[in-house]
Amino acid sequence: MRLVGMAIMCGALSLSGRPAAGTPSAALPLHECRLEHPLRLSSVAARCGVLKVAENPAKPTGATIDLSIAVVPALNRRATAAPLFLLAGGPGQAASDLYSSTAAAFTRVNRNHDIVLVDQRGTGRSAALSCDYPDDWRGVADEMPQLRQATLSCLAKFGDRVRYYTSGVAVGDLDKVRTALGYAQIDLYGSSYGTRVAELYMRRYPEATHAVVLDGVTYPEQAIGPETPSDGERALNLILARCEHASDCAAAYPELRQDLAALRRRFGPEKQALTLNDPSSGQPLAIEFNRSMLNGALRFLSYNATEASLLPELLHQGARGSLGPLAAQTIMMARQIGDQLASGMQNSVICSEDEPLFAASNIDRQRIAQTYQGSDQLDALAEICKVWPRGPVDPDLHSALRSDVPTLLLSGEADPVTPPDDAERAAQGLRYHRSLVLAGEGHGQVATACVPKLIAEFLDNAVPEKLDATCLEQHRPAPFFVSSSGPSP
Repeated sequence: MRLVGMAIMCGALSLSGRPAAGTPSAALPLHECRLEHPLRLSSVAARCGVLKVAENPAKPTGATIDLSIAVVPALNRRATAAPLFLLAGGPGQAASDLYSSTAAAFTRVNRNHDIVLVDQRGTGRSAALSCDYPDDWRGVADEMPQLRQATLSCLAKFGDRVRYYTSGVAVGDLDKVRTALGYAQIDLYGSSYGTRVAELYMRRYPEATHAVVLDGVTYPEQAIGPETPSDGERALNLILARCEHASDCAAAYPELRQDLAALRRRFGPEKQALTLNDPSSGQPLAIEFNRSMLNGALRFLSYNATEASLLPELLHQGARGSLGPLAAQTIMMARQIGDQLASGMQNSVICSEDEPLFAASNIDRQRIAQTYQGSDQLDALAEICKVWPRGPVDPDLHSALRSDVPTLLLSGEADPVTPPDDAERAAQGLRYHRSLVLAGEGHGQVATACVPKLIAEFLDNAVPEKLDATCLEQHRPAPFFVSSSGPSP
């Protein structure tokens, strides 16, 4: 099961009085390379290299892994601003994939900042822990035994060493890269799970951290998993309410909630065989539309406002018997997300850092059962973690964070996995911070509206309270499709 469930010149001094980063004196050899978009839509010129690190930090002379590193140099070769290190989500996405998918959003930052991409250990080109799991939309009857067998097969491939791919170990890697590249201080951009890594780096290396952007924020005390079904239900209701308050959407789908309720009632006990054109190859694809498929559709189509703009039309068609478009969109999104996630690395993080906390999380299974996701993901995690080795976890990983590092927090109002409340909790211990919530948006704001400009300006000055975010007042999320042709003119 794929758990899909991620400036100009710095001033002379930051708020904490630390000097701005100087020009790096790199000790790590780099060569010319190109970073390709995951869908091969484009590529970006960079300089790439490899840093060898101990797989087990407690045995520095033991087995090593190669960390894949790429640097996109600042366009202004005289710039002395701190480089921006990108920390990807998942867990399991590579920083190189995150950047190549969103490079345009970092154009302003790249004028005067190097962009540094370290594929976190276990992802991308850094000893990826890639496992073969059944697609979670297939909903096979013997799912748990099959899930356990897929997990055991993955462990047979990688062995007990998977325990050394946790967040704390990765943070140590990150600082080794900083040192090897010769940077005195760095900026961090963390997306989704990457915000956990950023927060831990802020905790471990405050003097090396100039400023931080957290996008789709997890708070340190949080265990990933138990809150997801309720957060997803909340986001779905916000999307439905936004349609109801948009006159064109409400007119096109006056029975939207009834359509959704009908589909949820039907695809619990029922299943329907479908044959559709494979969204990747165009060849005929026989599938079974079932509860897993419907839940996957609701989850994936809630992730951002662009995808959510399709949801009313697809639910309307599905409730009237045309399930193919809903199924095709779900399969396409599941593949795009799943292809970028190293599920073994995800297991190492979740089973070590989160699943052990589930018992103390007072999980309300009765409430979760009322959500469209139910307890499927929690049950799958429990099954995987029965056999997956646990690795080293920093004892204060889940302690409240207190930090003087200037921080910008970004949230989407309708985020189905990291809602604005999570950012509020994370911000409680941040002395210098600014939290921005984008109306109607979902998970991840880096490429939304004027956010790229705001990130660049924040990293330039690192003074959160002086950031002028009035440009967001004019922002509106993507309009809903009112037919298969698109939104209203």
